[in-house]
Amino acid sequence: MLGRLFSEGADGTVWPSAKDRHGAYLVDRSPTYFEPLLNYLRHGQLILDRGVSPRGVLEEAKFYGIESVIPELERISQQSECDPGDCLPLTRQDVIRVLTRTSHLSELRFQGVDLSGADLSRLDLRHINFKWANLRKCRLTWANLSYCCLERADLTLANLEGAQLVGAKMMCANMEAAHLRSCNMEDPAGNSANLEGVNLKDADLDGSQMAGVNLRVATLKNANLQNCHLRQAILAGADLENCNLSGSDLHEANLRGANLKDAVMELMLTPLHMAQAI
Repeated sequence: MLGRLFSEGADGTVWPSAKDRHGAYLVDRSPTYFEPLLNYLRHGQLILDRGVSPRGVLEEAKFYGIESVIPELERISQQSECDPGDCLPLTRQDVIRVLTRTSHLSELRFQGVDLSGADLSRLDLRHINFKWANLRKCRLTWANLSYCCLERADLTLANLEGAQLVGAKMMCANMEAAHLRSCNMEDPAGNSANLEGVNLKDADLDGSQMAGVNLRVATLKNANLQNCHLRQAILAGADLENCNLSGSDLHEANLRGANLKDAVMELMLTPLHMAQAI
């Protein structure tokens, strides 16, 4: 560092530091950023007090040529520049704050938002746009998600037990291993949920009301669909391999082109006609 202070430049001049009448040099640098480097040279530990910008200390380290501390300062600087709002998922309090400040007539847009692991149980989330949202491991038990857009959302391992999903749009959503026991997707007015192309592999939908639901080309491999109400449901082209449909009502359901390999269909409430699967 001293070599940097008193080295000669390309033109043979010394670093332009001011001198007092006693010959002492004035180091015209920021003491806030210089102090951490001075302490580092004393004991070898980089300590940044609260409010000290790592980027400022980094520039000082580069100026003085203290190469050994530059990599650590670059790492800390990158972490500090990351916006906490972008790095951390939203919480239940964040969602409630938005809901209480917004009119019930307004359309909320949470498209692409990270809500992974959030507890949103029993909240009224009707008509909200969750397209592309990260809802992985999210708790949505007994929440009202009617008419929500969950297209291509990530609901892996999410808990939606007892949730209202009337008229919800969940096309191509990833709901692998999700818990959907006793969900209601049936709308007497005919606006049933749309789950076309959804991934429900290993999901649990025991006892759900799914009459008229669109599950065209959906993946339901190893899923639990016991005691489900699937009257007039569209399951054309769906993968139902090793799916448990025991006790379910499949009256007039469309199973044309569906993969029913090793599917369990014991104790069916209504007869399943081959015409439904041809």
